[in-house]
Parts: sequence; C-alpha cells; structure tokens
Amino acid sequence: MILAALSGLGLGLSLIVAIGAQNAFVLRQGLRREHIVVVIVICAASDAVLIALGVGGAGWVFGQVPWLVEVVRWAGFVFLLVYGLLAARRALRPQALAAASGEEKGMSLVAVAGTVLALTWLNPHVYLDTVVLLGSVASTHGELRWAFGIGAMIASVLWFTALGLGARLLAPVFAKPLAWRILDGVIAVVMIVLAISLVLPH
Repeated sequence: MILAALSGLGLGLSLIVAIGAQNAFVLRQGLRREHIVVVIVICAASDAVLIALGVGGAGWVFGQVPWLVEVVRWAGFVFLLVYGLLAARRALRPQALAAASGEEKGMSLVAVAGTVLALTWLNPHVYLDTVVLLGSVASTHGELRWAFGIGAMIASVLWFTALGLGARLLAPVFAKPLAWRILDGVIAVVMIVLAISLVLPH
C-alpha cells in the first residue's frame, strides 16, 4: 500500500510541478499574499476531485463524449488568451501595472476564486493528466489503486502549499516594480503559448 501511495505521489508531482497557468496564478497570489489559502484549497480540492474521478474509472467519459473535450478546449483558449494579454499589458505599460496593482489589492475573494477555478477547470490538460493518465496508471495497481490516488492527492496538496506559502520568501525580490513586470511578462508568454497549444492540431 505504501509503495502504491509513493508511486502516486511521485507521478503526481512530476505532472504538477511545471510552469503553467494555474501555477503562475498561485505564485502571483502568493507573492501578493491575497486569499492564498483559498487559492491553495481550491487547487488541491479540484485535483482531488479529478484524481478520484480518474481512479474511479471516469476516464471513459472522454471517449463517450468527445465534444466535451472540444468545449473545454475552446473555452480554455479564450480564457487563457485574455488573461495572457492582460498580463502582457501590465508588463509593457508601467501605468497599467500601477492601475492593476491598485485594483488587485481590492480584488474580491469571489473574483480570485472564480479565476483559479477557471484556470483549473477550463484546461483540457488537467483532465488528461488527472482523470485519464493518473486514472489509467492507478488501474494497474488493482485493489491498491486508491492508495495510489491518495498519494497523487497528497502530491497536489504539498505542491500548492509550498508554492503558495513559499512565494513570500521571494517578496524582497518583488519589492521592485521591474520584477513584477518581468513576472507578468513570463506569465503572459506562458498563458498565450498554452492558449495557442490548446487549439493547434496535435
């Protein structure tokens, strides 16, 4: 059971520790120290639900309802593209950065929660990684598949907690406006590249 859980933990970390839209948002909120606990909980809970669906055998849904993947793909494209363009605007225009900083300091909990939910659930790769891939690998562990799934869930909790709460250690670096412009530039590139990759033929 322990080996199955460790296997899930390892695979879960390998899939989640990557530069992506969700991680970029968690990092940014962690640096700003705005509703970060809520962001962490939503990310980890969402992963837990998706992993549970995968371990429970829900991966077949994507085979039975192929249009569902297309709907998520195009919705994700629009959301990521808009978010990426807004980040690029902040990076290229200092006055936009200043304005955005003022707005985001008053960003409501609902707005933050809505953004992280969209970044999580409108990304087709999230379903492929958790429901399909983790679910498929979990099935190879037979009766221990839930131990594998719990290991993957723990990986998600550990990663998002470390990323969100650990971001404050970088606060001295981001005391300078230039650092925020660079971060927003990186976020813009990541978001736009991911958006385009969603709709390009594979």
